[in-house]
Amino acid sequence: MQDIGMQFHIHCKEGDVGRYVFLPGDPGRCEAIAAHFDDPVHIGMNREYNIYTGTLLGQKVSVCSTGIGGPSASIAMEELAAIGADTFIRIGTCGGIHLDVLPGDVVVATGAIRYEHTSLEYAPIEFPAVPDFEVTAALKAAGEDLGFRTHTGVVQCKDAFYGQHAPEKSPVYYELLQKWESWKRLGVKASEMESAALFVVASALNVRCGSCFHAVWNQEREKLGMAMPMTEDTSGAIRVGIEAMKRIIAADQKKG
Repeated sequence: MQDIGMQFHIHCKEGDVGRYVFLPGDPGRCEAIAAHFDDPVHIGMNREYNIYTGTLLGQKVSVCSTGIGGPSASIAMEELAAIGADTFIRIGTCGGIHLDVLPGDVVVATGAIRYEHTSLEYAPIEFPAVPDFEVTAALKAAGEDLGFRTHTGVVQCKDAFYGQHAPEKSPVYYELLQKWESWKRLGVKASEMESAALFVVASALNVRCGSCFHAVWNQEREKLGMAMPMTEDTSGAIRVGIEAMKRIIAADQKKG
């Protein structure tokens, strides 16, 4: 497989994907993202990696799902970068932490807490997980111009979903609860599972990456009995990601 340039996990080779790539977690979200492309083509699917390629503003773009968590997300970025991709936008979901983050809002990450382990194999813990500034600015502007309640700030990334949602069950509950209280006091916007790894891997590979999220719910609002209508409609975050990528492509074209 490697002899013909086929990437081991995503089963793609050079020419299959564009330099601009969207990275949702859910393979089922790829078709909805690709629907915004001109002339989308399904390239294939292997494991958690579902891939479509089309164009935006005349430039080849792709979408590749990453599954859940940093390990599989880092594999996707590594293999996509190996065949020519250099600009990534994660379109994901998150759970709100800050009380201002309502279900249905869009969150744009300006940094990520490295409460995961994938990034440690790329950089020491002192190195910050931060997105590309131009990609982040494009995401923020896109969210606001499209009329979405758009939050910018730090997000928390973890490896265990139930470490967030059922910490009391864990033998290390005391550490999980203590850390969570710290995130709240530090004004962290939301919790998710991939961006810390993606930002650090992007730095290691010298590629661009940013993240935007659809807030599904907010467990801190729920604890306080505040309004908390759960929503899994990710179409808003998808529109924000698509519009942001168009702005990035246009800016790249202007630079020549």
